[in-house]
Amino acid sequence: MKIKSTVSEDTKTDHSKMDHNKMDHSKMDHHDHAAMERTPEVAQKPKPTEPVDHSKIDHSKMDHHDHAAMERTPEVAHKPKPTEPVDHSKMDHSSHSNMNHGSEKHTGQDDHHDHHLMMVNDFKRRFFVSLFITVPILLLSPMIQMFMNVNWRFAGDTYLLFALSTVLFFYGGKPFLTGAVEELKQKSPAMMTLIALAISTAYIYSALTVFVLLGNDFFWELATLITIMLLGHWIEMRSIMGASRALEELIKLMPEIAHAIQPNGETVDVMTKDLKEGDIVLVKPGEKVPIDGIVYEGRSSVNEAMITGESVPVEKENGMEIIGGSINGEGILKFKVNHVGDATFLSKVIKLVRDAQASKSNTQRLADVAAKWLFYIAVVSGITTFTVWILLGKELSFAIERAVTVIIISCPHALGLATPLVTAVSTSIGAKKGLLIRNRAAFEDARKLNAVVFDKTGTLTEGEFGITDIVVNGMQEKEFLTMVYSVELNSEHPIAKGLVKEGKKRKLEMLEVKDYQALPGKGLIANVDGRKIRIVSPGYMTSEKIAFDRVNYEKLAAEGKTVIFVLDEGKLIGYIALSDIIRESAIEAIATLKTMHIESIMLTGDNIKVANYVGKKISIDQIIAEVLPQDKAKKIKELIDSGKKVAMTGDGINDAPSLALADLGIAIGAGTDVAIETADVILVRSNPLDVVNIIKLSKATYRKMIQNLLWATGYNVIALPLAAGILINQGIVISPALGAVFMSLSTIIVSINARLLKID
Repeated sequence: MKIKSTVSEDTKTDHSKMDHNKMDHSKMDHHDHAAMERTPEVAQKPKPTEPVDHSKIDHSKMDHHDHAAMERTPEVAHKPKPTEPVDHSKMDHSSHSNMNHGSEKHTGQDDHHDHHLMMVNDFKRRFFVSLFITVPILLLSPMIQMFMNVNWRFAGDTYLLFALSTVLFFYGGKPFLTGAVEELKQKSPAMMTLIALAISTAYIYSALTVFVLLGNDFFWELATLITIMLLGHWIEMRSIMGASRALEELIKLMPEIAHAIQPNGETVDVMTKDLKEGDIVLVKPGEKVPIDGIVYEGRSSVNEAMITGESVPVEKENGMEIIGGSINGEGILKFKVNHVGDATFLSKVIKLVRDAQASKSNTQRLADVAAKWLFYIAVVSGITTFTVWILLGKELSFAIERAVTVIIISCPHALGLATPLVTAVSTSIGAKKGLLIRNRAAFEDARKLNAVVFDKTGTLTEGEFGITDIVVNGMQEKEFLTMVYSVELNSEHPIAKGLVKEGKKRKLEMLEVKDYQALPGKGLIANVDGRKIRIVSPGYMTSEKIAFDRVNYEKLAAEGKTVIFVLDEGKLIGYIALSDIIRESAIEAIATLKTMHIESIMLTGDNIKVANYVGKKISIDQIIAEVLPQDKAKKIKELIDSGKKVAMTGDGINDAPSLALADLGIAIGAGTDVAIETADVILVRSNPLDVVNIIKLSKATYRKMIQNLLWATGYNVIALPLAAGILINQGIVISPALGAVFMSLSTIIVSINARLLKID
């Protein structure tokens, strides 16, 4: 249905009359306070996953120097095809080698978070049901009764024991059996295959002792192994539960309705998806731009923060490109659609994110590596034990029992808790320090990082303008700032906000302001207590031939600072320099990384002068400046291809492909939802020092996992040869009872050791 609507051209503001072609750009500071439209912010970034103080969100992030660079679009790419509905019944709900529960980004699934929660609940349910069945199995087990020095045997008890164990094997063991099938299909045996081998061997051999063979059953081992492994998987999955909706968040940026201008001049509302290349579209003040296009009429400032991560409005006029998803400012714009479908900017970003996620290596979990080798050891040891005893002339039942004992012991119970308990503790420590871990594999690999890439604005800097220099002529600084503060209270421009913030900090009084007026491309003018005050740009000073200290101005401009001049009745009374404030914590973070022998790199779209100034202040190792939004991921790939293990820290949509591609993607908590959903770790406090904490926690976690794996598997060095019967002639052979003691001790040790995890 098309809804007729009309828009009056009278709604345009004076800003639409600006003629940028006539402005003296060669003499202007590109941070020009007046040349950047003073527009109210018409929208804010979407609420991040974690609670964020929106007053601290970056409303000033833009390349203040290379405006043209921000308007270019990346090469044509293709929108990813929607994935088919997922059949959960066929999914491996268990394999950690095949399904990284805490990290896998199911970019095409609508509700991965609910699916993951369902899997957590499934393991929880299986654990408690298995625990309930395990109790009578232990009580009925002849070996456990012997160990407890009791006799509760009765006629048919072995059949009841077999029945309970059968239920437990197929119900509690199902995730491990199906997981093993998937691992073997991929020719990558790991945790699931090892567990499946142990429980299958225990069940089959024990069933044979009930109906065919003479020997001791291992139903008790089967029950405890399944129950403990289910507990370990449930603990780990619950501690790292997360979801990724990066692509869905991107799609939400696009408005569904567009104001299409018909050939007869009539404006009608149509679905954005129905627009075609060449269609004419109108955007009203404060609205989202529905699709990419070229402006052919009107002038306005457009907030591209949702797209580029740089928040200062970009001025748009005839012939300039406009990006779908950005937010129009105070003027009316008419544009011709130039990209639809796969060719739009957001579609290209979607493809970049998707490709980056697909290309990211699937780091094999530490426990899976240990499990893989234990699996090979178990198979080889079991076959060898059986073969040797048969060749030595021992009876078949003895050879089978020794081989089965070896295989079962090769899968220590503590292995199921060795890493999950450390995972749970490290996740908890991270959360307390404001580090939300979403991808466990990438986080655990952070210990290998040798390069950290930082976005500049909002990461190394606060993302908000602040006063750096004040020069006053002929009056007190407080009086001077009071006049400026009073005038700027009427503006919503990012630089005005920096001036107002300083005024409030100093508790300046508000003077009466009359006849407030914006001077397009020049600055502001107002009557303050009967004095005609102008706050203007360097370009205005030059055009009006008003003298000022050009040497000091050039020095400030070279440092990337925006300079505004204040005139009283046409006479210069002072000037103020502002810039994006460098975070104190950034200086400390870079210094700490140096001590850890990790290279720090700044990757920014800002010009080289500003980047060099910030880089020098914080002593960063390498600076990569003037990078277009779509090229950031290429730079990350170049660093990775050069052999570096790279972490990327950013907060904008343009950072999303880089965050997905980097070995470790770190999102600033005050960033966009897309950056947050794409990252492996989220910094709630937006503090660069937390990047150091991530690496420290990763190293501490790895050390603790190694310790636990050694404790969990260490006794195998002694137990395996004894179980195989290597010292049988000396009367020494490991019994199931002694195996149970070892099992209990190692489980207790890894539990206590995990709790001792901490970082400085």
